[in-house]
Amino acid sequence: MNFHFQQAIRALILLSFPILIFKLHFTGEITKFINPKYEGLSITAAILFLVLFLIQLTRIWTAKDQKHHHCHHEEHDCFHHHDHGDTPFNSKKLLSYVVIVFPLITGFLLPPKVLDASIANKKGGMAIIANQKQQQKNETNNESNQLDVNSEDNQIDMLENINLEELVQLKEHEIDPKITAQEEMSEEDYELLKKKIAQKPSVVMEDSLYSTYYEDIHQDIHKYKGKPIQLTGFAYKEDGLEQDQLVIARFLITHCVADASIVGFLTELPAASSIDTDTWIEVSGVLDITTYNGMELPFIKITDWTIVNEPVEPYIYPINIRIL
Repeated sequence: MNFHFQQAIRALILLSFPILIFKLHFTGEITKFINPKYEGLSITAAILFLVLFLIQLTRIWTAKDQKHHHCHHEEHDCFHHHDHGDTPFNSKKLLSYVVIVFPLITGFLLPPKVLDASIANKKGGMAIIANQKQQQKNETNNESNQLDVNSEDNQIDMLENINLEELVQLKEHEIDPKITAQEEMSEEDYELLKKKIAQKPSVVMEDSLYSTYYEDIHQDIHKYKGKPIQLTGFAYKEDGLEQDQLVIARFLITHCVADASIVGFLTELPAASSIDTDTWIEVSGVLDITTYNGMELPFIKITDWTIVNEPVEPYIYPINIRIL
């Protein structure tokens, strides 16, 4: 029997990928890389790697008289176009192996690092948050232009209030507020959910509803002005903020950490200067409106706060909307 070293290395690499994926699932760290709704896909990928590993095992040992291919008089061309793992090891192969093995080494040896204020600053910080408000405003204006209403009063009623028919619909169509990132709902259910949480006397930014509240607040700040609010996030500061201001921020993951976007609220807190960047705090306060670079933004006047540990799930995820 002939032992093929390069084939054995390839088998080891193929085995390492499912081991790493299963390790991340076992420790729960997989959600620091991807949206939980893709956990099933990552398990499927791990299983496929295992299948490829089993196939690769058959190539490690071969009979001495076994031929890998039949080139005959075209041996020269075959050598240049096909690599069955028994060609001489060279720098080109070494580079290929390094590129493939590097994420495995970092995955096994380095703990996953949670995105922090330094990443938020690189992504744009307050400029991104203000731009989100502008995007929400544009979307709201587009929706408003499409409404078939007879008067300005009717427009206000349709945009800011829920009519009696909708109230009855909300009562009959109860929606569990504990929506998880793995679940999905129809657009109709999602709109009902937004209307339902908008009627609550206070805003509690639970992880499962964070993105929904955030979207609705930025669409219509005045609807939430004066409401008590509770939320948890890390402290983020940047040049241009007042000494008593800081941003309570989180990272929103749509698919994976590569598309992470910073979301958060500008706040007013006398002790802001004493709070270090990246400190996780839980705050209570009152929603108000302020202006930042000429743009109206939601603003929290903090009445109570406390330092907390980083959550087990530091990221937040949007609710999956099923497009019919």
